[in-house]
Amino acid sequence: MNELLRLLENDARLSPEALALMLDKEVGDIKKMIEDAESQGIILGYQTKIDWDKTNREYVSAMIELKITPQRDRGYEYIAQKIYNYPEVESLYLMSGGFDLAVMIKGKTMREVAFFVAEKLATIEDVIATSTHFVLRKYKDNNVIYGAVPVDERGHEF
Repeated sequence: MNELLRLLENDARLSPEALALMLDKEVGDIKKMIEDAESQGIILGYQTKIDWDKTNREYVSAMIELKITPQRDRGYEYIAQKIYNYPEVESLYLMSGGFDLAVMIKGKTMREVAFFVAEKLATIEDVIATSTHFVLRKYKDNNVIYGAVPVDERGHEF
């Protein structure tokens, strides 16, 4: 199962037939494994990675660090749920270190992101500090390299 998941994570467009060949399994078995993984919540969805910098879409990405006071008997879960339900929030992580939560968002402008932080995140009762970091350039995200020239294993360009 883990090998199947790794292959799908790297290329969700692989057909059950191609996966069956790669894993030396029957197509029906592959389809069943995928259905089981989806129904168990192991496979959460399928996404296409797009380099938006190569389009005319304008946006800014930001990571906002939050220091919070966990809720008695609910820990970080209650506040995390409030935050991940905002449509602007793309990712939310519980972190170790100086801050508790890392929030990844996209906005049309820096002003829009600043407004979201000031009006929505900072106003949550148990948020005691925020720190906003704007992404200036994306080099690699989820194992996808952005803007790179393909090279072979010896480092030669194709």
